[in-house]
Amino acid sequence: MKNRRLIMYASNEPKSVLARDLGDCRVNQNWSTGPIVDMQSNERQRVWERATSQSLWLEPKESTGERKNRKESIMAKKDSYDASSISVLEGLEAVRKRPGMYIGSVSRKGLNHLIYEIVDNSVDEHLAGYCDLIRVTLEADGSCTVSDNGRGIPVGMHEKGISAERLVFTTLHAGGKFDNGAYKTSGGLHGVGSSVVNALSTYLDVKVSREGYVHHDRYERGIPVIELEEGLLPKIGRTKETGTCINFLPDPEIFEKTRFTEEEVKSRLHETAYLNPKLTIHFEDKRKTEPEVIDYHEPEGIIGFVRDLNRKKETLHDPVYFSGESDGITVEGVFQYINEFHENVLGFCNNIYNAEGGTHLTGFKTMFTTVMNNYARELGILKEKDSNFTGVDIRNGMTAVISIKHPAPRFEGQTKTKLDNQDASKATAKVTGDEIVRFFDRNLETLKTVLSCAERSAKIRKTEEKAKTNLLTKQKYSFDSNGKLANCVKKDPEKCEIFIVEGDSAGGSAKSARDRNYQAILPIRGKILNVEKATIDKVLANAEIKTMINAFGCGFSEGYGNDFDITKLRYDKIIIMADADVDGAHISTLLLTLFYRFMPELIYEGHVYIAMPPLYKVIPSKGEEEYLYDDKALEKYRKTHTGSFTLQRYKGLGEMDAQQLWETTLDPKTRILKRDIATCLTITNIMIGIGQSNHTVNMVVGELSATSSPKMVGIHI
Repeated sequence: MKNRRLIMYASNEPKSVLARDLGDCRVNQNWSTGPIVDMQSNERQRVWERATSQSLWLEPKESTGERKNRKESIMAKKDSYDASSISVLEGLEAVRKRPGMYIGSVSRKGLNHLIYEIVDNSVDEHLAGYCDLIRVTLEADGSCTVSDNGRGIPVGMHEKGISAERLVFTTLHAGGKFDNGAYKTSGGLHGVGSSVVNALSTYLDVKVSREGYVHHDRYERGIPVIELEEGLLPKIGRTKETGTCINFLPDPEIFEKTRFTEEEVKSRLHETAYLNPKLTIHFEDKRKTEPEVIDYHEPEGIIGFVRDLNRKKETLHDPVYFSGESDGITVEGVFQYINEFHENVLGFCNNIYNAEGGTHLTGFKTMFTTVMNNYARELGILKEKDSNFTGVDIRNGMTAVISIKHPAPRFEGQTKTKLDNQDASKATAKVTGDEIVRFFDRNLETLKTVLSCAERSAKIRKTEEKAKTNLLTKQKYSFDSNGKLANCVKKDPEKCEIFIVEGDSAGGSAKSARDRNYQAILPIRGKILNVEKATIDKVLANAEIKTMINAFGCGFSEGYGNDFDITKLRYDKIIIMADADVDGAHISTLLLTLFYRFMPELIYEGHVYIAMPPLYKVIPSKGEEEYLYDDKALEKYRKTHTGSFTLQRYKGLGEMDAQQLWETTLDPKTRILKRDIATCLTITNIMIGIGQSNHTVNMVVGELSATSSPKMVGIHI
């Protein structure tokens, strides 16, 4: 550190502090009237350590010539790659430099993950048998408070020479999860959760109730600001209780947005309560005018979890629960079948949701498939010449939750999205094989129900294979081999759009009026199949639906193929163009239901539109002709227009000639399109009989024209 000076200024101002960045240092040096302090060696060493972590070093003043030479030297080294190019990030610097490595992202998902890291530590106390209440509060100032009644973070002197609590919050890979004596099972494994939250917070305040006292510590952007007393935390009060209370405020320098998403947080907390039936989680959101308070306590455990997942669906039997232990690994699971053609199997390890599954789910699925095929042959459902049911056949209609407790789990990454232990697969398979056989031997009716689902699924799969409509392998049809599609010339999906037109008459006019370069026309005859009232094999066999699947090019999200891929969509806009009458509205409803049921990503990602053809054309004796799109527009025109006019009503699109259809419905400069997610959801829910609920969904409803812009609305579904 030759030729460098560490400076500290003194001032009479009450809020004067050690400068925290280079700019402040320069200002303080130039303007402060206080003296420069020459510190003693012991004090200099302490401030040195703090200053080097915050880049408080100043270059001594230099002449213009010296500055020029230094800049030239820097420029000469800029492109060099040698030993001096290697940087070492000390302490929590690495977390702030690359936060995504530790929390996944700096979006809302990563922001909410901060809460989960602290809550998971409290849950680990519950798993150890010392905590039964966790409080999570979203404070009015944007911070979050997590408290529990566990043992409290140890505050005694560590062998490193400081309080154990400070070591936990300032050092990566420091914690109580490396000693099997402290925690038999835990979600936190790497000892980085608390320190990561500390590093990514504007401040973090800790109160530990332990050994009869309340101990206090505080950090700002990972740096402790409380002076230790002989290496230990100061005591701010006495208490008979135990536990830890942590309040932290996310750092806006790190995160894109710093407002926690309450719905996601509540969902995660409720999920945690299901996995821990003896735990109560108290949630409070103080950011609202009327604070929201919820207590999550689920004594049924994961049985209640499955019931909740299927609460709006047609279930075929009661939830089936099983549990057991193998090789020190505790396994519990619940499954239930519904009258739908898809599976929903969720995996958890030590209360952590594994979004990408892992070995525990592999063990469950493999063993369940084997057992079901054995039963199918014993009962004569599968004959000797028949091939076994596939795993997809057997799990179609299954909702399941598999939760294991593992003493030494291995996850892929800090966010723990996938379990990697091979012993977890063996343990889960053994418990599943033993327990479900024991259950089905005593519950023959439930067994027959499950096998009937597999039999139906296999029948659909074989029908698809026979009809060559299995979309899993490849598209069986050429782009426009059906003879109905009038495709566009351009192949760029971002520029192309397809119009689904009611009737051959309107289809003929649309083909003549369109811009052939980027507009495709697909006429359909009459009303398509109501997919909510039809079996999946009838849906896939329907000619009109098959035509649309092949035209869109992105596959189908149900059936044996189940190969929907939004990235393969051939058109940016899918535009429903039906008559402005009751039949036209019904056709639009059926098409929206099809998309919502089997291709929902088309709607959610804004690819589905509804054309708004005019209902009237007014031709005044004087002035310009005008198209009116509904009766309200006509009423307004009658009130505002003076003079006589001729009124032409369009009963259907087929009554328009090609020029009129282009002006009103096809021309991007003048047409009106509605991107109506809300309508789709509402219509679909009415058709499938969901009715009203208390869930509010914010959707974008945009009327897209040359002069209009999207607007936000709230709807209830």
